[in-house]
Amino acid sequence: MSLTAIAWAIALQSAAPAEAAPPPANDYTLEQNWLCRPGRRDACTIARNAASVAADGTVGDVPYADADAPAADCFYVYPTVSLDAPDNSDMVANEEERSVVAAQFARFGSVCRQFGPIYRQITLTALRNAMVSGTMRAGDFDLIYSDVRDAFRDYMARDNGGRPFVLFGHSQGAGILKDLVAREIDGQPVQRQMLSAMLIGTNVAVPAGADIGGDFKSVPLCRTDIQTGCVISYMSFRADAPPPEGARFGRVEGDGLRAACTNPADLSGKGGAVIADATLLNRGSIVSSADPAPPWTDADPTIAAGYVKVPGLISTQCVRTDGFDYLAVTVNADPADPRSDSINGDVMVGKRVLADWGLHLIDVNIAEGDLTGLVASQTAAWEAANAS
Repeated sequence: MSLTAIAWAIALQSAAPAEAAPPPANDYTLEQNWLCRPGRRDACTIARNAASVAADGTVGDVPYADADAPAADCFYVYPTVSLDAPDNSDMVANEEERSVVAAQFARFGSVCRQFGPIYRQITLTALRNAMVSGTMRAGDFDLIYSDVRDAFRDYMARDNGGRPFVLFGHSQGAGILKDLVAREIDGQPVQRQMLSAMLIGTNVAVPAGADIGGDFKSVPLCRTDIQTGCVISYMSFRADAPPPEGARFGRVEGDGLRAACTNPADLSGKGGAVIADATLLNRGSIVSSADPAPPWTDADPTIAAGYVKVPGLISTQCVRTDGFDYLAVTVNADPADPRSDSINGDVMVGKRVLADWGLHLIDVNIAEGDLTGLVASQTAAWEAANAS
């Protein structure tokens, strides 16, 4: 696995392979090695209702309901969150793993059965150390791929039964799934079961002006909501803060190649800036539930729901600026109304914004409703095409 496939560690090109004997493979038939599986109480079965904050400050409830006998499955690989001390995490799910599932994946139960393996990822601790020192100790990058591969193979053998599925990952998780698609799915019969690979917050290479080629030989970008066997990928930046020179996301190496950008709110890319169906956290970070929540509206600053929908507040559009391809996020601020005119999501060091990371922390949240809607529409399309 190349370092460029690990979005959170994408700039760390000096990591050496681990010299110690490889640790034993995980047994994914064991329940303890999964964050989420159907039919049990776990990281996915939390309170998932949202509050809706209208521009006029009105606050409403948005009830959540799991899908009744969903026809599709979602296989999720989480981003870099582990605070374990070693460079590779252990197989014990701590608060940070449960927190990111709540932030990014728990609400996908409205459209699919949920599978989320624990894996021995490169830790956030290792990344932070590397950002300070400029080098990275020898984490085992092959281990993280083999864990996710083994979990996926276990899912296919024990649970799939010919069902359609979505691969969904963010950052490091998306980088691993990109390798998985290339090695296990691209051009193989199982591609017919894949509704989409949602590879968010990692660079996916495609030829300029094309939807296929580059990282994948047979898997194209998704361009309609009823297309299946395709890829959804983007990296988000504020429209008024585009990627600076040297940014990690939105640009790939190779003559004639560009970073894919597919806007979940408008896969065709022909609609300009369109309103996104965002589901934001009622707190500030995908890692810690202790971060302070912004005041969403002057009318009711004490919203209790864990999620907040803000209809009309956020618009998204795939753009190309200075050689970068990315999802430009516009906050449709109106100082005259009582709703918040700002959203959290920047990567911060103290009070300093790390502009080269963009809105990496909320890549998923700015389009959560659009992404779950795509799972539903792709499932319906797949069922219609495969009706016997």
